[in-house]
Amino acid sequence: MTRDRVAVTVRGVVQGVGFRWFVQRTAGGLELDGWVRNRTDGSVELVAEGEADAIAELLASVEA
Repeated sequence: MTRDRVAVTVRGVVQGVGFRWFVQRTAGGLELDGWVRNRTDGSVELVAEGEADAIAELLASVEA
């Protein structure tokens, strides 16, 4: 089983609106490992590791 890893910085209105919770819940449902945190510049940083298809699905959810 090959695991992929992605690191992403999301900018826009993403702090204080449940975005981290959404990412954590979505990633958990896709059986991904990683973390998500607010940055001082107002962006949110996330790292996800797991199957490539699951990572692609997470990224599609974040872009929506």
